[in-house]
Amino acid sequence: MKENLNAVITGGASGLGAATAEIVIENGGKATILDIQEDIGNKTAHSLGDNCKFIKLDITDEDSVEKCYKNISEENGQISLSINCAGIGLPNKVLTKEGPSSLTQYRKIISINLIGTFNCIKAAANVMQNNNPNDDGTRGVIINTASIAAYDGQIGQAAYSASKGGVVGMTLPIARELAKYGIRVNTIAPGLFETPMLATLPEEAKASLINSTLHPHRLGQPIEYASLVMHIFENEMLNGETIRLDGSLRMAPK
Repeated sequence: MKENLNAVITGGASGLGAATAEIVIENGGKATILDIQEDIGNKTAHSLGDNCKFIKLDITDEDSVEKCYKNISEENGQISLSINCAGIGLPNKVLTKEGPSSLTQYRKIISINLIGTFNCIKAAANVMQNNNPNDDGTRGVIINTASIAAYDGQIGQAAYSASKGGVVGMTLPIARELAKYGIRVNTIAPGLFETPMLATLPEEAKASLINSTLHPHRLGQPIEYASLVMHIFENEMLNGETIRLDGSLRMAPK
């Protein structure tokens, strides 16, 4: 399917998404970055050349997302690969010094990480169902981004773990549903990666996380995530699966 590689990447302005856009371009494909970070998104798209475009988009806006995927499909050719990288990772304890946690932040994390991902899945599937199939009958591939926090979330990650656990949980049923259209659906659950989200942590907290890694004893690099995206895209037997990409890390309670 490489000859028809046309990817849409949410959260593609930086981190895992930007690395994925880069590897798509390197493999002769086209990439459209969707992100709310306009300046960074334009800069990333410009650095990757004419085969990369940027569109500012809020993935929680149902109408805008549906229109965006339709427009990309009509203007840039059939979308063969859709990668959902957009997300946030704010800490959210149940009980704080001020009292019980407000639901506002919990709702925000669930809205972006889980509902936003589903919103993009259905928009991508809607246009992919009309694609020309390859020899295996595949019309498109959707790849979501969860986290190992879906399995061993730490204290303060109740909302984040719930949102990523939801992404893991909906992967198989959606893959089963979309199989009749020739659309494969998989999820990657990264461990600790060198991304802007991790960079916001205090140095002490970051050092503690790095010390908890096993082998390799370091943070993951975005290119390693992007390389797995390409393998999933090319390997027809990968469907309905969530793959941990974490160097065997299991996170401690805190």
